Amino acid sequence: MEWKNIYRGLIMGASDVIPGVSGGTIAVLLGIYDRLIAAINGLVSKEWKKQLGFLIPLGIGIGSAVLLLSHLIEWLFEHYPGPTQFFFLGLIIGILPYLFKEADVKVNFKAHHYILLIVGLVVVGSMMFLHTSEGVVIEDITVSTYILLFFCGFIASAAMILPGISGSFILLVIGVYSTVISAISNLQLDIIAVVGIGILLGIITMSKVINFFLENYRSATFALIIGLVIGSIFVVFPGWPERTTLLLLSVATFAVGLFVAYILGKVEYKE
Repeated sequence: MEWKNIYRGLIMGASDVIPGVSGGTIAVLLGIYDRLIAAINGLVSKEWKKQLGFLIPLGIGIGSAVLLLSHLIEWLFEHYPGPTQFFFLGLIIGILPYLFKEADVKVNFKAHHYILLIVGLVVVGSMMFLHTSEGVVIEDITVSTYILLFFCGFIASAAMILPGISGSFILLVIGVYSTVISAISNLQLDIIAVVGIGILLGIITMSKVINFFLENYRSATFALIIGLVIGSIFVVFPGWPERTTLLLLSVATFAVGLFVAYILGKVEYKE
């Protein structure tokens, strides 16, 4: 078991709760994106047992973060949304040097790779113009509600595993974010189970697609990933605070995010 993955999962899980921040982006920051995709893809192969040592500790970390930190993240997002988003903005920007190094951009990238990068940037960046609504918490649960939540989980998780695209943001666009977060906070096991199954199937499906492209078109895939990550900067950026105290706090949290990205990069991308 790679127990080190518990702390990685904690960071990924915490990020997944926040709309606009992608767990896939954090996986890239942690230097485990390739392995994550390969491990999830390997669950439906003959070597599925070998993947559990990597995935189980990661899953423990993600699940613990979602359950234990959802209240804290909700509180921070409600009372200090700007500084909280600036922290993750620092993380995202701080990852880029390591991502460019991992892709070996100067050597591997040709003109069409930069076109793919711009496409990824535009796709994610355009999401800032989408109408989002937390929606009211769904209290009258019917069979159709479960079906809706299952497909919402499937779609959100398919997006979640892509760097730059936030699963929580997709839930906001659909309008079920409040329902899912409320279910997690109040341990409504039926909703958690239905959404969880949708998430699991969505992740497995999308990982097979991404794994194919990583194995056969690695540089092109990295070009798109870099574009997705850069595009997420525009989605996460909350605008400049009007109050001086909030501005100073946001600058401080941004600096902390950059520092954390630097430290994680040194640890995870060491030669």
